[in-house]
Amino acid sequence: MRITGNTVIVTGASMGIGAATAVEFARYGADVLLVARNVARLEVVAREITERGGRAHVHPCDVSDRRAVVRLVDEVTTEHGAPHILVNNAGAGRFRFIDDTTGEEFERMAAVPYLAAGYLTTALLPAMVDRGVGHIVNVNSPASRVVWPASAGYAASRYGLRGLTEALRVDLKGTGIGVTEIIPGHVVSEYFRNNPGSAANIPAVSRLMPTLTPQHVAARIVRATACEHDEVFLPQFLRAMAVAARFAPRITRRVVAATGTKRPATR
Repeated sequence: MRITGNTVIVTGASMGIGAATAVEFARYGADVLLVARNVARLEVVAREITERGGRAHVHPCDVSDRRAVVRLVDEVTTEHGAPHILVNNAGAGRFRFIDDTTGEEFERMAAVPYLAAGYLTTALLPAMVDRGVGHIVNVNSPASRVVWPASAGYAASRYGLRGLTEALRVDLKGTGIGVTEIIPGHVVSEYFRNNPGSAANIPAVSRLMPTLTPQHVAARIVRATACEHDEVFLPQFLRAMAVAARFAPRITRRVVAATGTKRPATR
């Protein structure tokens, strides 16, 4: 998939992986559309891109709101035409035990990334399919393969995104639209600051893997898009965990449970 001269829309582009991905696509000559709720942060990212000679456009939107996404897509296609590449990166969700999770929290976690990716994909795909060229990137989580204690709502949403990704591969075969899923491990970003208490619930087994930077993940996203890779695990150790979860689920659950957070003692 060609990057230079094509239009890329990146959600969750105000910080972390999304911001770094937008900068990286712009570095390779893409026209980048930045999407997130925080206008001020988006403008900072856009300024960084333009100061480096790139092209960036700010489009604030709450992608968990279906009506807002419809308005965003109308706005984007009117101003820039249908994007060639869609990066569904927006993510949220606290790592909590299911009985500590309210229905409202569960709904919010389902909304981003799963429903948000679905809203954007269904709204943008008809024009992309008509053109016969395009690429969709879904940034997912290891929880879409291996579920750890105190992650029920988060993992359910990530499994939903995994299912959407697989369905897209089947539905879009022969259309010219490629689909890539990126599954990074622990990334240094503001995610855990925005989802307090979650970092403490990451299983200790994750310490076997190196901590990633947003820039590292962004570089792999751009490379995977250009090469039209189906699936990328960062680091590769995650792929081994995913294979173990598929073929030895009981052993994997036992290891993750043993190294994961424990339920508080009850009286």
